[in-house]
Amino acid sequence: MDQASSLIGLFAIIPILFYLGLIVLSVYFIIKIIKFINAKTRLDQERNEKLDELIKVIGKDQENRNKPL
Repeated sequence: MDQASSLIGLFAIIPILFYLGLIVLSVYFIIKIIKFINAKTRLDQERNEKLDELIKVIGKDQENRNKPL
């Protein structure tokens, strides 16, 4: 009878472990997504700054070509 009650206890704890595992996995994925979004935002800002510098350089070059000699 001892083995039967331990087996029933094991079946009772499996759903709890399953839900706990799902919660841990969900938190892990949320943290990974937040880190990815932060990195992407930082890289997008750097790209925008580089594009602004490039636009300024191209604009100065166009002004120099349009000046009369």
